[in-house]
Amino acid sequence: MADTDPDELERRIARTRAELAQTVDAIADRVSPKRVAERTVADVKSRAGHFVASVGDALGVTPRPVEYGDDTDRIWEEERPDLAPVLIGIGAVLVVGAAIVLWRRRRR
Repeated sequence: MADTDPDELERRIARTRAELAQTVDAIADRVSPKRVAERTVADVKSRAGHFVASVGDALGVTPRPVEYGDDTDRIWEEERPDLAPVLIGIGAVLVVGAAIVLWRRRRR
């Protein structure tokens, strides 16, 4: 008789409705364009931060925390690497790449 008790059935129905409403609200929040945009912006910011940090590490330049009254031109540490070899290497790669592209076009 406990299974057919009207009060118990009403409690189960109310509990199921509450769970269903909570699930629907969670799904609606997850697919909301505003929430999707917020998550995307947060992800892009995070990836950009990691990218900037990795480029800074590769160049040997590390940012330091900015303090109130700091000169904005001196945010980066004073130890700056010699970028000439890096720029020369990039230029050489670009020249070789352009030469290959031109060579392939002339062969056609």
